[in-house]
Amino acid sequence: MANIQLLFTTTRLPASWLIRLGTWSAWSHVALVDGDRVIESVMGHGVRSVPLSSAIARASDHVMVSLPAHNAAAIIAAARTQLGKPYDYTAILGLGLHRDWQEDDAWFCSELVAWAFQQAGEPLFRPDCMRRVTPQHLYMLPAPEVAFG
Repeated sequence: MANIQLLFTTTRLPASWLIRLGTWSAWSHVALVDGDRVIESVMGHGVRSVPLSSAIARASDHVMVSLPAHNAAAIIAAARTQLGKPYDYTAILGLGLHRDWQEDDAWFCSELVAWAFQQAGEPLFRPDCMRRVTPQHLYMLPAPEVAFG
């Protein structure tokens, strides 16, 4: 089994602060690492691919996390099919109202990541939980097992 990298970030912007407050998280954003780029969904841009270095540079704090994946390429390929789709602004509203928020034609960062895993046949969550995934939910997933020897 291989691993796939996720980049968790936060900024000092008000939207970042509100997402962290609403999700009880140190992180307001998550992106899939695709080599030297990331695939992410961000306000004002929607789903895009940007250099990893740029994603890190705009963050006030960041961490890279590995998750186990049987087919990391399939996860990345699924996320790439969503490039150009809009940002899911209703997700921000859903955080405050504690309701399901996932739209079929727009993406919040964490729902894009969870959906890509699901599409690749490697679900991270039960299907009934997919409509409320936050960066904190992804950050709390178990780390890959470490072999001691």
